[in-house]
Amino acid sequence: LALEASAPGFIVRTCEPENFDDTARSLAAGKTVRNTALTGSICDAIVTPEPGRITFPILQRLAGAGIAVTEEEVLETMALAFKRLKIIVEPGGAVALAAALFHGAALEGDVVIAVASGGNVDTDLFATALRRFG
Repeated sequence: LALEASAPGFIVRTCEPENFDDTARSLAAGKTVRNTALTGSICDAIVTPEPGRITFPILQRLAGAGIAVTEEEVLETMALAFKRLKIIVEPGGAVALAAALFHGAALEGDVVIAVASGGNVDTDLFATALRRFG
């Protein structure tokens, strides 16, 4: 909403973990669709049962198709963010950046804004990401 007036024509892309992409599926269906599971993702901070009553109509107006990322893409993004950007991002906070890095063909336009946030990451999980992709 903050960019709507100053960046007319922009397209929001929802980014979610694979198998927990209730918003992307809801946008495609034109109505809210629930996730069948609420646990089992390393991106637990952003897993929700279904899109919110207030936010879903806004997303229907402003969002394009959603993007779902794999846990491997999230782990690699966490390692890349640490190595290249010198920041620590938690799995849920790495999802948008993972979408930009690994699903760029799905994006349109010359400018992409991806929010990377949250440093609340389990030490063992972060170490796994660095070992695997660092």
